[in-house]
Amino acid sequence: MLFHVRMDVHIPLDMPSEKANKIKAVEKAYSQELQRLGKWRHIWRITGQYSNISIFDVENNEELHNILQGLPLYPYMNIEIMALNRHPSSVRENDS
Repeated sequence: MLFHVRMDVHIPLDMPSEKANKIKAVEKAYSQELQRLGKWRHIWRITGQYSNISIFDVENNEELHNILQGLPLYPYMNIEIMALNRHPSSVRENDS
């Protein structure tokens, strides 16, 4: 199943920078491993915001839920999710 996920990050301003940097480093490693596994298919930064738009390719809602809750920055995120389905007018047969 494909999901469009928008993640807006709101790290508390009073969080020590060393702690924030450690969380970000662990987050980067986690997200890159999910990308290598094909679960996190695409990630794009939203210009001028501490936000991203990502496409996940997972088995079901529960797998996505578990992946997102595993993000070290999860406690500091607002997340919007949209399930995606292949459009019948798409010329790409293999992108489902």
